[in-house]
Amino acid sequence: MAAARDAGALEKLVDQCTSPARPKGSAAEAENEKLRRQVERLEKELARNRAALEVLGEASALLEMISEGAD
Repeated sequence: MAAARDAGALEKLVDQCTSPARPKGSAAEAENEKLRRQVERLEKELARNRAALEVLGEASALLEMISEGAD
C-alpha cells in the first residue's frame, strides 16, 4: 500500500516538473487586468443605472399625464 502511495506521489512530482510553467506577468499587466475588470463592472452598473433613470423618467411623465387628466 505504501508503495502505491509513493508511486502516486512520485508521479505527481514528475507531472509538476514536466508541465510547462505558466509565464508570470508583470505587476503592470496584473494591474491592467484588474482595472479592465473594474471598468467592465462599472460600465455594466452605469448601463443599469441609466436604464433605471429612464424608467423613472417615463413613470414620472405618466403620473404627470394622469394628474393633469384628473383635474
